[in-house]
Amino acid sequence: MSNAESAVTATGFAACEKPERYIQQLASHWSHKMATSYDEGDGMGVFPFSELDNAVMTARHGGIAITLTTADAAQNEHLRAVIERHLDRFAFREAPLTYKWEEQQ
Repeated sequence: MSNAESAVTATGFAACEKPERYIQQLASHWSHKMATSYDEGDGMGVFPFSELDNAVMTARHGGIAITLTTADAAQNEHLRAVIERHLDRFAFREAPLTYKWEEQQ
């Protein structure tokens, strides 16, 4: 089984008032550890945690849409918690945010 066949993808949504701001802050914060990118026009941040793990966050009306792909289910759960902790830190006036996650087939 290849890594692509065992990859786990989850989609999530974090309801918040300032999604663009929080994604931009997270991209800046994590840029010290990884090659993040942020597209102001699309309100999209890309976060390559490793060769096998990455997240894409996009500003939407009412919150942040998140797509998280990892090598396995345990890592997916772990990185969900990391994302939530960091977003709550930047959204401290609104925190804790409400997160809804679904695993994709």
